[in-house]
Parts: sequence; C-alpha cells; structure tokens
Amino acid sequence: MNKFVFLLSVVLVTGIANATEPSMQVKQSRMAIKSLFDQLVGELKTAMKAGGPVKAIGVCNTKAPEIAAKINVEGNVKVSRVSLKNRNPDNAPSDWQKNVLLKFESRKAAGEEIKKMDYSETVGDEFRYMKAIPTNIVCLKCHGSEIDPKVVAKLDELYPEDKARGYKQGDIRGAFYVTISK
Repeated sequence: MNKFVFLLSVVLVTGIANATEPSMQVKQSRMAIKSLFDQLVGELKTAMKAGGPVKAIGVCNTKAPEIAAKINVEGNVKVSRVSLKNRNPDNAPSDWQKNVLLKFESRKAAGEEIKKMDYSETVGDEFRYMKAIPTNIVCLKCHGSEIDPKVVAKLDELYPEDKARGYKQGDIRGAFYVTISK
C-alpha cells in the first residue's frame, strides 16, 4: 500500500471514529450541566439537613440562579433549567425548548430511558443543547401530589403561579438547557 492510500485510509477511519464522538459544544454543554447539577445538589442536601424541604425551596429560589450565573460567566455559556410545568413564570420554555420537551415526552412514551435523553442543534449562530431531568423520589417532596402543608405554604408564597406539582417518580421533570453563541 502506498503512503497516499495509507494516509487516506487513516483519515477516513479517523473521521468515522470521530463522527461518533460528541462535538466540543456538546461536551462543553454537558460540563456546564454537570457543574450546575453538582453544585445545586450539594446546596439542596445541605438545606435539607438544615431545615428539610421548606429550607431547600430557598435554594431553588435564590441559589440556583446564582450558581447558573457563575457558570454562565466562567463557561461562556447560558445554562439553566426549563419545564413544561414551570414553577417560576420567568422560566417558561421558549418555543424551541417546548418542542424539545414534547419530543422528550414522546420518546419516554416509546420506552426510552429519561437519563439518556438529550438533544442538540445549531440555529444560526446559536448552539442549543437540552438534557432531560427525571423525577426522583426526593423531588416529590416539593413537586409531587402529596406535599407537606408547610412546603405548600412556602411554595405559594414564593411562586404564586406554580405549575410544578403533581409529578410522579419516573416523570420528566423538565430539562437542563445550554445555549452557546458563536
């Protein structure tokens, strides 16, 4: 085999192998989401130990936006959470986010595992990524059907337009999303 054919083979095989790997933007998005998730979970665990779900609500109300803002600046991205049943009306999904969330629901109905659901696209100069959030048992303390009256009172105080209740374990709670502008 001559050098040209060998090099062409290497390029083709390498190109095929790299095509299955996530893009740099997907990797960056996943890192931003992991950072938000890890920091948020840490804050929620601390709050739960200090004062239960009522105290944890304050984390989602004040700490989550602060954590996201810090990641946004450090990572040159925009990362946040979104849901079809949002708690804060300022976090209502945009049209593209709503479409992806509805597709996630269809994928769940078809049997796909929520933890594996993600989506990415580039529109104009903006890269968009979403990762589904499954509803776990601990989420139900603030997002379930049977919520402690003290938690309900705090939710009603902080989120008078709250739609984020009535979930069951295994539902799609929403999604993390990341946008990266070129």
